[in-house]
Order: sequence, then structure tokens, then C-alpha cells
Amino acid sequence: MLRQNSTPLRVVVALAVAGGLLTACGDEGDEGSENSLSVLMVDNPQMIDLQKLTAEHFTKDTGVEVDFTVMPENEVREEIRKDFSNQSGKYDVATVSNYEVPIYAKNRWLHALDPFVYQDKGFAPEDILTPMQVSLSGEDGKTYGTPFYGESSILMYRKDIFAKAGLKMPANPTWDEVAELAAEVEGAEKGMAGICLRGLPGWGEVIAPLTTVVNTMGGTWFDEDWQARLDSPEFEKATKFYVDLVREHGEPDAARSGYAECLNNMTQGKAAMWYDATAGAGSLEADRSPVKDRIGYVPAPVEKTRSSGWLYTWAWAMQKVSGNAENAWKFISWASGKEYEELVGKEVGWANVPAGKRASTYEIPEYQQDAKEFYEVTHDAIDKADPRNPGVQQRPAPGIQFVGIPEFTDLGTKVSHEISAAIAGKQSVDDALAKSQKLAEKVGRKYQR
Repeated sequence: MLRQNSTPLRVVVALAVAGGLLTACGDEGDEGSENSLSVLMVDNPQMIDLQKLTAEHFTKDTGVEVDFTVMPENEVREEIRKDFSNQSGKYDVATVSNYEVPIYAKNRWLHALDPFVYQDKGFAPEDILTPMQVSLSGEDGKTYGTPFYGESSILMYRKDIFAKAGLKMPANPTWDEVAELAAEVEGAEKGMAGICLRGLPGWGEVIAPLTTVVNTMGGTWFDEDWQARLDSPEFEKATKFYVDLVREHGEPDAARSGYAECLNNMTQGKAAMWYDATAGAGSLEADRSPVKDRIGYVPAPVEKTRSSGWLYTWAWAMQKVSGNAENAWKFISWASGKEYEELVGKEVGWANVPAGKRASTYEIPEYQQDAKEFYEVTHDAIDKADPRNPGVQQRPAPGIQFVGIPEFTDLGTKVSHEISAAIAGKQSVDDALAKSQKLAEKVGRKYQR
């Protein structure tokens, strides 16, 4: 049985209000005549597992052929934005995050899923964790995405390396403690960095972990009056800390390292610590992982806040103009359902289950056994994530590792290039933030008006 917090995760009890959420499918529900489906998705390891399992376990049962297009995170976001904003219908289904869903729903780019979610008896919407369900809803209260997996962020470290060095990881580390430990374990093995941190440009790459550091060190992108605060002492302190840490004790060529590169570094023994998404733990504990059973997991480091993990989900969404709604839902419900998790557990390994979305996952004995090192800390991290109040001051928009406004895609990406350039040693943090502040001020003025 999973240990519970004083504020345990709740599940969505949606069936009682389903009647109020149901809407007629209308022209949105028209289905295509072809028994095929076009799916665009990010190239994360869990998605690759799904791609391998689809033909044998979905197409064979349903007769629906799935044509996958797989891209890296930065590229897939842009491709989805272009296709969905134009409503070209090139892709029926795509992986979107809890950042895009509310914005895309407001723009009427997504097909509301309530007619399917609450009429599909096998989908069990009441089992979806509340933070995930809420983050994938629109302003109208309707559901526009179903989570494939959910995540927060945690600190991962090599237990064996720490033991050999006579070091102990605190149960709830601060960033200052992490920096000291990174200096101690750097070079513990040939070519081993003290820590791996994202430095790759992209609002979903370097900006994600950096913003959690900003939050816990007292900073924010905007105050409640939409005043840009990237030139504040708190934002400057956090950014200099992050840049200095990765430059002094991080991986080589950090400015080109994102999630995938840090996962590889950690798996191949090239880093002693890694602060990143909880989803990475499943790959580290996979049966063929060289570091299986050697990794420890603790909450995201903090300073001024009690917790600092982010809240994120890659979810399935249907393009509004898709003429293949019925087949699209068959795929979506399969790919985010209980049965798929069981399939991954049996075919790939229970540690690889795309968790973080369903309460029932954490009660599966096989999952608890294979994910024993990280499932509780993952559960707690999602539980404590608060996208409305992630820092020490009021925010004008929701979001922990992002600001929940359409302009953040462009703003965050531009700022990420400035920060990445500082990590690469091409400019100072002061110069990077001075340029970034001007960019943020333009966005802030728009909302002030």
C-alpha cells in the first residue's frame, strides 16, 4: 500500500457530474472512412515502447492501422502548433502537454473528449489523478486530453558512488547541499560529472529545470501585476547558481544537453547526479539499464519553498477537424488506459510503465516491486506540485516550469537561447538576463493593457 501524505492525491470522481459535461458530438464527431490513423508524438522512451507494441496489441485487435510520426521535443511542439493552428488535419492525434491543452482548447483547435471519456465504460475516468485531469481541461470544464504519463521532477543520484565517497544524500536536499555534493563526487569515476542539468535551448528544455530553481529561490517571471522580474535579485541569483553549477561540475558541452542527453549520461555512468523529470526513473531502472538498482531518488532540491517539483504530462489530444474521431478515440483510450499499463509491465517491464496518471497504478504489486526505488517519491512529488502557487509570491498565470500563456512558447524559447549561451560561456548571465528582461517586458505590457 502506498504511503500517503497529509495531503494525499485525489482521484477525479467525474461520473457524478458526467451528465453536465456530456455534449453531442455534432460535426466534431464525424469519422473518416479509412481504417487508419495518423499520430504525431514526441520521441521519449515511453512513446517508443508504445510504437513497438501498437501493431501486435492494438491494430491486431481493432484493425486500425496507426501511422506514427516521431520527433524530438522541440520539433514536435512546432509541428503540432503549425498543424493544429491551421486545422489542416494532417494528424488525427498528437502528444500535447498540460501547457498547450488549455491554450489550444481556447483557440478551438482540439476535439472535446467528454462524449467519449464518459461513455466508454472501460476507460475509468475516475481513476485519473486530479492534478492531471484538471490540467487537461479547458476553461469550459470539458476534457481535451487524456494523460499518457504524468511527471514531476526529482533528484536522482548514484547510491554506490556516494557510499564509496562516504557521502550521504539528505532526505530533502537544498540546492546549496546539492552543489557541495556535486563538487565532492565529480570525477569519482573516469569522466564522471558531478551532476547533469539541461542546458539545451528550448522552453521545454533548459527553461523547465531552471524555472523551478528560480521559484524556490524566490524569483518569478512576472509578478501579479505582469511586471517582468527577470532582472530581480532572486531571478539573477537562481540563474547564476544554475549556470555556475553546470559549468563547474556538470556534463561536458552542457549547452547541447537536454533530457535525452542527460538520461544517456546517467545511464552510461557519466554523471553522479541528475535533476530532471520523474519519468527518467523508469528508464534508469529498466531491466537492461547498466545502473539498475544503483540509483537513489529524493525530492527536488529547495531553498525558500517546501517543495519545488514541476507538474507535467504528455497527453493525447485529438485535432478538432479530424474526420476519424472514432478510431482516434480507440487509440487514445487504449494508449492511456489501465490495460496498456499492464501490457507494458508484462512486455517491457513494470518499471517502464507510463505512470503518474492513474491512482490504480500505485496499487499494482508488480509495479511497486519493480519501481520500489522511486514510485513513492514520484507520487509525493506530483502530490505536492502546485501550479497556482509554485513560489513565494502571487502569479498572474498558472504554471510551475512555464508561464501558462500563449506567448511563453516564443518568450521561453528566446530566453532559453540567452541562458544556453551563458552556459556555453559565450556571454555573462548579467547580459543574458538583461536581454531576457526586455523580451519579457514586451509580453508583460501586453497583459497590463
